[in-house]
Amino acid sequence: MPPEAPSGEAAHHRALESLYAAAPINRLFDSTLEITGAGLSRIRFELDERYFHAAGAVHGTAYFKMLDDAAFYAANSLVTDRFLLTTAFNLLFTRPLRAGPVIAEGRWLSGRRRVYVAEARLIDAAGEEAARGTGTFMRSRIPLAGLPGYRAQP
Repeated sequence: MPPEAPSGEAAHHRALESLYAAAPINRLFDSTLEITGAGLSRIRFELDERYFHAAGAVHGTAYFKMLDDAAFYAANSLVTDRFLLTTAFNLLFTRPLRAGPVIAEGRWLSGRRRVYVAEARLIDAAGEEAARGTGTFMRSRIPLAGLPGYRAQP
């Protein structure tokens, strides 16, 4: 007997994971999203020298991408009909990242109507926090159901 397809909240979370995997930008990053619960996300990244600045550590653009994605998906896990848009994001860099695995953990903080606030942190291979950020996300007019990649997994 085939496993039962997820429904409700679980189906939405799996569809967001599919949306993340389908985004063209993610062809540039070896990463996997997991929505771990309502308002929670985890993205596993594998970083290498392609993401380094001239001094041999990961460039800030990669920090932003990882933190923004984790916070965004934590917030959008609570919104089943519309795509959210980042309207502001603040970063705090605490240590340089080198090549290797990094986990971005996102967590919804507040908001349930039009504006959502979520935070994220980056954890390096040694278990140390390398950065954190807080973002503000706004409901858009873009329906999730119309986006390529937003679908429940069979």
